Amino acid sequence: MEPTSRSLPKNAYTPLESGEQYVSVVPSSTTPREITPYSVGWGLFFSVLFSAAAAYLGLKIGQVFEAAIPIAIIAVGISTAMKRKNALSENVIIQSIGAASGVVVAGAIFTIPALYILELPANFWHVFLASMFGGFLGILYLIPFRRYFVKDMHGMLPFPEATATTEVLVAGESGGQQAKILLVASAVGGLYDFMVTTFGLWKEAFSTKVIPGLDYVAEHFRIEFRMNILAAITGLGYIIGLKYAAIIAAGSFLSWFVLVPLIAYVGQGLTEPIGTGVTQLISSMDAESIYWYYVRHIGIGGIAMAGIIGIVKSSKIIGGAFKLAATEIFGKKHAADIEKTERTDTDIPMGTIVSLIVVVLAAIFIFFWQGVTGNFGQALTGLIIVAIIAFLFTTVAARAIAIVGSNPVSGMTLMTLIISSFILVQVGLTGATGMVSALIIGGVVCTALSMAGGFVTDLKIGYWLGNTPKHQERWKFLGTLLAAASVGGVIILLNATYGFTGEGALPAPQANAMAAVIQPLMSNQPAPWVLYIAGALFALTLESIHVPPLAFALGMYLPLELNTPVLAGGIIAHFVSTRSKDEAVNTARRERGTLIASGLIAGGAIMGVVSAGLKFFGVNYQEFGWLWAETDGAEFLSMAMFAVIAGYLYWDSMRAKT
Repeated sequence: MEPTSRSLPKNAYTPLESGEQYVSVVPSSTTPREITPYSVGWGLFFSVLFSAAAAYLGLKIGQVFEAAIPIAIIAVGISTAMKRKNALSENVIIQSIGAASGVVVAGAIFTIPALYILELPANFWHVFLASMFGGFLGILYLIPFRRYFVKDMHGMLPFPEATATTEVLVAGESGGQQAKILLVASAVGGLYDFMVTTFGLWKEAFSTKVIPGLDYVAEHFRIEFRMNILAAITGLGYIIGLKYAAIIAAGSFLSWFVLVPLIAYVGQGLTEPIGTGVTQLISSMDAESIYWYYVRHIGIGGIAMAGIIGIVKSSKIIGGAFKLAATEIFGKKHAADIEKTERTDTDIPMGTIVSLIVVVLAAIFIFFWQGVTGNFGQALTGLIIVAIIAFLFTTVAARAIAIVGSNPVSGMTLMTLIISSFILVQVGLTGATGMVSALIIGGVVCTALSMAGGFVTDLKIGYWLGNTPKHQERWKFLGTLLAAASVGGVIILLNATYGFTGEGALPAPQANAMAAVIQPLMSNQPAPWVLYIAGALFALTLESIHVPPLAFALGMYLPLELNTPVLAGGIIAHFVSTRSKDEAVNTARRERGTLIASGLIAGGAIMGVVSAGLKFFGVNYQEFGWLWAETDGAEFLSMAMFAVIAGYLYWDSMRAKT
């Protein structure tokens, strides 16, 4: 049986000293209830439900919500309502299976609708198989790295989303003061974000363009400061901490305060558009357009190179995984060695993983050959692209989630589309078949990377709380299968009902962007290789001066308005944990702040789903012509309200007592 007390150990979020061990909430010596009809049933139900909802809303309103935290909250609520005792480990399984929904949806809707947008042949099997195989590949590629990310790197990476979900699960199970703090913070964060996104009582983002004088600077020099004021993002910054928040913000500041104005200055004399798919002169672009058309590509190049650097630096880990696989397949593992492995550190056997990878890759090859290209050599080329790129970017996706809680999957997918299009053209695959092939390849890779990033979050939650990794790994496949089927059905249904082109069509913004990129590439138009190379060289420079290149490149890639509140949250975390001379007081304050920040994230996440649903049904300030939210007054008010929410996070955290 599981113990009845529930609280995270003091060293849950800090690096371990020499000889120190982390003991999970449910110790490895116990045998908790994990895989039961209750946990599996609810997990699969949420996988289907949230897949359909996320795909529907994501394509209809262009908003993809993360399902992990809402599922965790609902799981806690159900177990409490049913008076189910010691349900913590079951709730982890429910969350882990159900969370397949959000990551599969993100992989599918970023690419697959582009087939319909470009009026290319597509059917349910294209969507379903691309999503399913991509999801399976992401799971299998990540498992060999589980021990490294969730155990060996304990306390070295912030894992913001995993932290928030873990705090929700623990507080819900333990009740008492922890649950009260989390509940209040969730209500505050949820209500705050809901007032913005649904009723528009103040603007969601602030820009210095509303300040007299600085509007001139923004217009003529393309220099502006932007900040999103949502509580959930600020809470994310608190959990990330000042170190990584500062590096991420520095990447954004380089992009927006150096590169954007520099490109604007150099391009003001150009008389023709420059760049693939660009139809506008640089001189007529605002700062945001310059960022999206040019600077963001530098960030993508930096992310790609950071991934390569990570692979090189992790070569011993990768080599160890291959060595372990060879030992398990061709050697003999003694029963005594198996018995020494703790329950909380057991994965699916590496030999099984390798065998499954071979099976999945073979199935992908058959899918490409018989269902996409119709050509053996071209299908083999597509398989090689998927196998290599998905493997290389898996660790990038996992590390990105571990650092900022946001997976740059769209950027990596864009890079995949460019690389695959270039290679496919060289092997004679062009035109409609070439575009279908590139988009299907992009869909498989996109889903694999999305799954890898999401699954490392699930495994970290399980590590903190004491679940058995192999149980999470095995049942993730079934959750992914149902999520892929749900997404495929919803996309087909929405295309038949609304369509993705013409009047009244679904926006599908990410897929439209992919469609805009793929057409010129398949016509042999050049990709922005110079910008990618510049980003790659910059990442190498950062590595040489010991600045984490991935965190910096993520800052360059993600919009400025998302990174500035992250920095604010990191600064608050620093002040909260350093104001007292008594280290015990600082620790108590930091831990209370982590719980409050998790509540802000949870409240924002759950109300974000509600807000998206209301927007779909026309309950939104924009639908009613409420113009206040778009005025300068609402923008100034947004900064005042941000000061209120930041003040609440700081004040309530400082109330902690030892």
